[in-house]
Amino acid sequence: METALEQIRDQQKQTWDRFSPGWKKWDSWTMNFLRPIGDEIVNALHITAGDQVLDVATGTGEPGLTIARLANHGRVIGLDLSEGMLAVARENANQQGIANYEAVAGDVCEAPFDNHRFDAVSCRMGFMFFPDMLLAAQEMHRVLKPGGRLATCVWAAPAQNPWITTMMGAITAHMALPAPAPGAPGMFRCAQPGMLDGILQAAGFQNVHQKEMVSTVSFATPNEYWQNMMEVAAPVVAAMDQADEATRVAIKKSVFEALEQKRIDGEIRLQFTSLVLSAEKG
Repeated sequence: METALEQIRDQQKQTWDRFSPGWKKWDSWTMNFLRPIGDEIVNALHITAGDQVLDVATGTGEPGLTIARLANHGRVIGLDLSEGMLAVARENANQQGIANYEAVAGDVCEAPFDNHRFDAVSCRMGFMFFPDMLLAAQEMHRVLKPGGRLATCVWAAPAQNPWITTMMGAITAHMALPAPAPGAPGMFRCAQPGMLDGILQAAGFQNVHQKEMVSTVSFATPNEYWQNMMEVAAPVVAAMDQADEATRVAIKKSVFEALEQKRIDGEIRLQFTSLVLSAEKG
């Protein structure tokens, strides 16, 4: 892999290691938040009891742990750059009594597995952060058996995801942030219609299908939302680190006011939208 791409990979590793304590703290909440998307991925893979499955960007373990319960006579390997996140995944597997899940540190762009090893590959919210998305897709294709199945997801457009843009919009309204480099890793890197479809097809996948999923996430108070963003959302923290105290106060005020407008039946409800893609290896 090129030096520039290796630098992106190393930066991603450092970021996820840094935020792994926050992800551990919020793990139950986050997994419930992302569960509809994870369930859609699992359903698309048609897991059988004896399957060998690779869960890429496994983070704290999902949807790999759910898949491991279904492939109870098979095995699931969760692959991730971050040892900090993998430590949480291992702890979750132990607590849930799941013995057929193994957390492995590694880079999907240089997947440490033999050709044709897996029956299925899952990847929840990983593609947009990979240094080289095509190379990652090609590696997933390589390690799949003929007829193997892939299911993945990415965030849809910013306008469809006020759960994060409520915060980022307030930040950009009060701060002049530099524009990210074209194609740089980021949450909405794959939101353009047809982008990830094309990458999967270029990697050799067939029967590529995309489904848009819309749901909502709830917060009891604006402060709960604020704490969540400040402890798990790396782009938010990176931006807020550049703000002086007066700006931080102004941003928080704007966020809280915006959230109160989203209150329904006592809860703050924010929409999130993802694109779930499934494909096969011919």
